[in-house]
Amino acid sequence: MAARRVRWIMMAARVVGVVGVALVADTLLLSATAGERSAESRAPRVDYVVPSKLQPQKNDAATIWYDDFDDDASSKRYAEAGGELTDRQRLGSDGKSLEMHYAKGARGNGGRKVFFGDSPTYTRQTVRRDELFQDVYWRIYVKHQEGWAGGGPAKLSRATSLVPPGWRQSMIAHVWSSGEALTLDPASGVRDGKVVTTGYNDFENLRWLGNKPVSRFLLHSAEESGRWVCVEARARLNTPGKRDGLQQLWIDGRLESERTKLDWRGTFEGRGINAVFIEAYWNSGSPVDQSRWIDLFVVSEEPIGPVVCPRNPTLVRTPYRGKGDAGKWEVEVAAGASIEPFAKPGKLDVVWRSTSLDPGESVKVTKAKGKFGGSRRGRADLKVGEIHYVRIREVASGAKWSDWHQPFITGSAKR
Repeated sequence: MAARRVRWIMMAARVVGVVGVALVADTLLLSATAGERSAESRAPRVDYVVPSKLQPQKNDAATIWYDDFDDDASSKRYAEAGGELTDRQRLGSDGKSLEMHYAKGARGNGGRKVFFGDSPTYTRQTVRRDELFQDVYWRIYVKHQEGWAGGGPAKLSRATSLVPPGWRQSMIAHVWSSGEALTLDPASGVRDGKVVTTGYNDFENLRWLGNKPVSRFLLHSAEESGRWVCVEARARLNTPGKRDGLQQLWIDGRLESERTKLDWRGTFEGRGINAVFIEAYWNSGSPVDQSRWIDLFVVSEEPIGPVVCPRNPTLVRTPYRGKGDAGKWEVEVAAGASIEPFAKPGKLDVVWRSTSLDPGESVKVTKAKGKFGGSRRGRADLKVGEIHYVRIREVASGAKWSDWHQPFITGSAKR
């Protein structure tokens, strides 16, 4: 029941999502090293909201794959796996994440490949074997090292349909970088009802379906570095013979980019979507030594959404980066499944405001640390099953609020 409620809320949120239209240049002029961009000029962020121990996708029948990276043995479940698990960065108060490291000039190390359904490769490691998947969602949380530089590594993730013999591809749903932004770059390997690719990444034989607009959210910017960001994508195959395929991208719970009326496969019906890859590859190499981390990787038949948290969640903020000693700070929580990208605060249901907090990195949403208001006036916790966003500011730095970010869904108080 809880999992169905979460999916319904995410569907409602996506109906009102707004596609980002701002175009971002594909190349950036760099500072000398990561961290040189001014930190005190931006508002702080909430690094993460501590998730409930049990996430609904872990035991959901719609889930194709779930990995929180907390167990070293999880790497053995993958047909292909690169990169180390680390407890130095994680989404939550314990556990681990997957580290993707970029030495200066290198193209990156780390990644995971999941094969499922009717995949013709790695059949022994294929999960939910012989099922047919034509509509797939995949979600990861991504954190870039504070002061990240150089824009985005070209690759982040993709879903694809592998066709025998070998690694021929009938379609690829790329989630790639475009400067500091993300973009969708769908491609088809089908002509006249036949797969014409001869192997993996056979770019010469792919038909590219368009990669604009890019996201308005700058995932690979220094301003958004140093915190966990929810990135979810979807690929739905077209009905054979029709142009009704779809690819979508959500960042922090908001619809940022989509490609509609796609002809992924013409009349070809031989295979469904059967693999999702998380990738590190940076074509030109990193300009500095730096890392990014991945956590809570889920592939599902149905919408996934952000993490589920207790009704009195704990918010962990990013470390103080301003000049001098850390000062007082404040945070607000807003509710509503219909929060749109970059909405004005006056349009949101602000359900909790903290007191002026002493220097520190976390606060629990309770009556002792703030005041419940809006639709939760007089209550002592947040409403179950709602999407919430947070914003934060340093009191002493001109009271500049961050954008609304770090979405989460409230679950049972017992979790």
